Amino acid sequence: MTIGILLLHPLLSPSYGLIVWTLVAFLTVLFLLKKFAWGPILKSLEEREHSIQTALDESKKARQEMATLKSDNEKIIAEAKTQRDIILKEAREIKDKMIADAKSRASTEADRITTSARENIQNEKMAAITELKNQVAHLSIEIAEKILKQELSEKDKQKSIIKNLLEDVKMN
Repeated sequence: MTIGILLLHPLLSPSYGLIVWTLVAFLTVLFLLKKFAWGPILKSLEEREHSIQTALDESKKARQEMATLKSDNEKIIAEAKTQRDIILKEAREIKDKMIADAKSRASTEADRITTSARENIQNEKMAAITELKNQVAHLSIEIAEKILKQELSEKDKQKSIIKNLLEDVKMN
């Protein structure tokens, strides 16, 4: 019974003309949408997909370049550290060599100054000894002269001294 009522209802009973016209209208709308809306929509979707894919490819390429740059930077940093260590080592060697050379020159200069001072002291010592000998000789001559003047002031003493000197000379 309910089925019979449903079949009699105009909205629920199939009408073939309505179905055809509905189908024609649907296909027309579908054609119009495909021609005017779906084409541009699909084209913009394809462009969007292409731009997204391009951005992803560029991002992947950028990541690879970043990895390469990072690797290159690490190599450059390692090389710079190695060069820095070499330069520091050379600087230390140069510093040590300069210190050793300075010590050697200072030691040589000290030896030269010491030798020169010793020679000067020896020369001054010899000059002082020579001066002292000269003064002693001069004083001895003056003393001998005074003694001789005193002794030779008398004639007997002169004869006696001359006689003694002649005997000493004959003995030698």
